[in-house]
Amino acid sequence: MSITKQYLKSKPECKITFTFPSAEADQVAVAGDFNNWEPTSLKKFKNGTFKAQMNVPVDSEYQFKYVVDGQWTNDAEADGYKWNDFAASENSVVVV
Repeated sequence: MSITKQYLKSKPECKITFTFPSAEADQVAVAGDFNNWEPTSLKKFKNGTFKAQMNVPVDSEYQFKYVVDGQWTNDAEADGYKWNDFAASENSVVVV
């Protein structure tokens, strides 16, 4: 799992690339504050890696999780983790 960030010069946004390696998974999505917790599917590549990109406003932090074949999971390489009372678990955090 990894997150890469590319800050845009033309506007106050950051392009985040979410990468989730899993040859065994059939479907991987990412859901978080940046998409109202509506899972956005990651594209599966031949090497078994899933990827998706999205632009988010800068100077903020966003909670998120991956949905791997219906199971919610955190990113081991997230910028941090934050407790969520609603889900009674920690969420991954990305800071931009």
